[in-house]
Amino acid sequence: MFQNKETTPISELGEFGLINHLTQHIKTERKSTVTGVGDDASVVQIGDEYCVQSSEIFAENIDFDLTFHPLKHLGYKMVVATISDVLAMNVIPSHLLVNIALSSRFTLEAIEELYAGILIACKEYNLDLVGGDTGSSQSGLVVSMTATGFTKNKESITYRGGAKSNDLLVSTGDLGGAYMGLQILEREKKIFLEHKDMQPDLEKYDYIVGRQLRPLARLDVVQTLQDLNIIPTSMMDISDGVASEINHMGTAGKVGFNIYEQKLPIDPQTLDVALEFNLNPSIVALNGGDDYELLMTIDQKHFDKIKGNPDLTVIGHVTESAGAYNMVTQADQVFPIEAQGFSDKS
Repeated sequence: MFQNKETTPISELGEFGLINHLTQHIKTERKSTVTGVGDDASVVQIGDEYCVQSSEIFAENIDFDLTFHPLKHLGYKMVVATISDVLAMNVIPSHLLVNIALSSRFTLEAIEELYAGILIACKEYNLDLVGGDTGSSQSGLVVSMTATGFTKNKESITYRGGAKSNDLLVSTGDLGGAYMGLQILEREKKIFLEHKDMQPDLEKYDYIVGRQLRPLARLDVVQTLQDLNIIPTSMMDISDGVASEINHMGTAGKVGFNIYEQKLPIDPQTLDVALEFNLNPSIVALNGGDDYELLMTIDQKHFDKIKGNPDLTVIGHVTESAGAYNMVTQADQVFPIEAQGFSDKS
């Protein structure tokens, strides 16, 4: 199956290359499997319903830093990150499984805090926590979650590969805030480690820090789309940044994208802090992860339904140029957009 003759560092492949390499030989055999690997979630037919399911894994010091992630906030955020993939299929999540592995340094009270955040999210998003597993870990805290949603309307399920030329590219919410919140938290952590008597100065950064520590899942947007009778032609959640997501959507749909810099929805606090860190706010908006907004393509015929909606911003459009992802600047210059993905620096 795999014909590797030499030892290959994962860093040579990168995130997307690794995923493609590991999944290239996977084939589904059961008739009930509608969609397997390759999208935000799998789709399996069960009777007259379609089960949409996705999993996430979170490892301490890789995906989160307990120095500045309160356990209650962390539990909540993990749920948001997990159900966001089901929402990206245009399906409302309904059930959750939680698996936890932890080292002996964690107390019962600490795990109660983590679960308190999980249960708050379950109540807020109307999820039933229906099971999971616990185990030991030699590397701190590791959590995996699986979210499930059901729909009877197969045609309403939205995949990442359905975009058509001239479709509108639409983003929910605002972009880049979570990334800049992380920069603030990491800066304050460094200051604290050097000066233990100093308290973090976070009050004036409340919005972006909140975007990092307690993001929101856009269940409201999926419900709005249903109310407006709009089925996106493609959709993903923005977990790795817009640049990464359009790469996935473009590859799956064999299309390209033009994004207009002046249309990027950037909160004023995100803008100010990006400039404070000498970062280009537009690059932050395109590459910042952990926003958990939704990125979708919509047929132009629906424009009148979404114009003026504060939760939906048209940031560009789909082109026929497969693999060409460009940003048109405010000066009408065109620059290619490249996805970042992860490296082995984590």
